[in-house]
Amino acid sequence: MKGKAIIVILLIIIIAAGGAGTYAWSLTRPVQASETPITLEIKSGSGTSAIADQLQREGLIRSSLAFKAYLKWKNQGSNFMAGTYAMNPGVTFDEIISKLSSGDVVPEEMVKFTIPEGYTILQMADKLSEEGIVNREEFITLANEPSAFDLDLIKGAPVDEELRYVLEGYLFPETYEVKKDSSTHDVMQRMMEELETRLQTIPDLEAKLKERNLSLHELLTVASLVEREVVVDKERALVAGVIYNRINRDMKLEIDATVQYLLDKPKARLLFADLKVQSPYNTYLNKGLPPGPIASPSLASIKAALEPQASDYLFYVTKKDGSSEHLFARTYKEHQQNIAKSKAAQ
Repeated sequence: MKGKAIIVILLIIIIAAGGAGTYAWSLTRPVQASETPITLEIKSGSGTSAIADQLQREGLIRSSLAFKAYLKWKNQGSNFMAGTYAMNPGVTFDEIISKLSSGDVVPEEMVKFTIPEGYTILQMADKLSEEGIVNREEFITLANEPSAFDLDLIKGAPVDEELRYVLEGYLFPETYEVKKDSSTHDVMQRMMEELETRLQTIPDLEAKLKERNLSLHELLTVASLVEREVVVDKERALVAGVIYNRINRDMKLEIDATVQYLLDKPKARLLFADLKVQSPYNTYLNKGLPPGPIASPSLASIKAALEPQASDYLFYVTKKDGSSEHLFARTYKEHQQNIAKSKAAQ
């Protein structure tokens, strides 16, 4: 009898152990599969215990305790990455571990926008607000708050009452891709960072600025004038040279684009009355450069302003033959002749 009792007890222990093993194994099995993914965010600093509990709450595993034990057995979990993940119910422990270890997060939704060369702050604000990228009023407000941005690029930008927008000319014209729902501040920061990056591609920029006795702000101002005056690339450096020639001769620049900048809407042809608008930006009334850029210049215009083409030209007029090129002159008499030629070509 005694021997039979021992056998019965052993059988009970074996069955109990087997049942426990079966139960433990069942906890490691995937939950019921589903084609609808579950999105969960693993926050930075989350430990494996917290992640396991989160996976159970989200219905991706049966037991956080079993997952923790599995991680310990497999010596995994120390390199899990934070981020937003999408997982379908029915994935195995190993699939979950692989996803979290590789950082296979949900791709962030991006939006793309383009700022054409020569756009002003107001044109950017209108375009980007219409496209749902920025808040128009906030964009315009921040354009006069350079201290809101942590960038070496704008630390030297003057904060002058005469400036219409302090950051005019500092938002680089380019096609951008940013995270959806990026703040207006982040969008503007990205655009200024792009200008900073582009300027770094110019060899010996600081030395060349010093050689021409120019500040970066003045360089961008000249470049913006070139951008708004020139269509044909080959003329950029030549027009930049004319601008410097007139400044060196103590002549007014008399650039239409500076007057257009003051108007709510650009005109196809400026009237004589427009040229009398009282403003430090009006180069028909004031000598020298305007207080700041009148648009966002391209890299080509910045390079032209930095390295202008030497000439004796003091005047230019747009050809009326559809080429968008200019006729250049050394004297006012030649300039008047060029104006007559241009009109005759209409």
